[in-house]
Amino acid sequence: MCSKFSAFFSLLLLAFELTQTYTKFEFTNVICTCLDKSFLSFEYCYLKSINRTYKFGSIKVNLYKAPVSKIRLNLAIYQRLNGYKPFLYNVTIDACKFLANNKSSPVARFIFNLFGPYSNINHTCPYNNPIIVDKAPTSHMDYQLTNVLPFPKGQYGFHSIWTVYGIQRAHVNVYGTLS
Repeated sequence: MCSKFSAFFSLLLLAFELTQTYTKFEFTNVICTCLDKSFLSFEYCYLKSINRTYKFGSIKVNLYKAPVSKIRLNLAIYQRLNGYKPFLYNVTIDACKFLANNKSSPVARFIFNLFGPYSNINHTCPYNNPIIVDKAPTSHMDYQLTNVLPFPKGQYGFHSIWTVYGIQRAHVNVYGTLS
């Protein structure tokens, strides 16, 4: 009797395991566009694959007219459905106020947490040094997009427009697939 129960239980666990859905995030592209080369430049902006399990993205922005203290940031998430269509969020924030109090915008906090732990954007304005996102791994993005705020499977674009002193200076677009 006990062996029949354990065989049934094992079969039930196997069936559960086979029907379990697993999601995984993969970077597909990153595009950094400088709109004012006299104000800033991208020293690098790339994705790198070390092996099958460790992939990351890195960006370094050199500021030529520091200190920078008046930054507005438009953050938007798009999902690819016959072209990229708006998905969930499109917010514009005062980045300096947000960095002083990151509880002021839960949406911006979620998007910031996608790369924030891997960047030097960890203090309030002004910014005098290069802005760096160093080796933000897909595993962190995967956790944020499946456990913190579960997204449906699909292709996504994370777009940002950086406006400093009222002038658009740069666009950073990161693309990925959640499968």
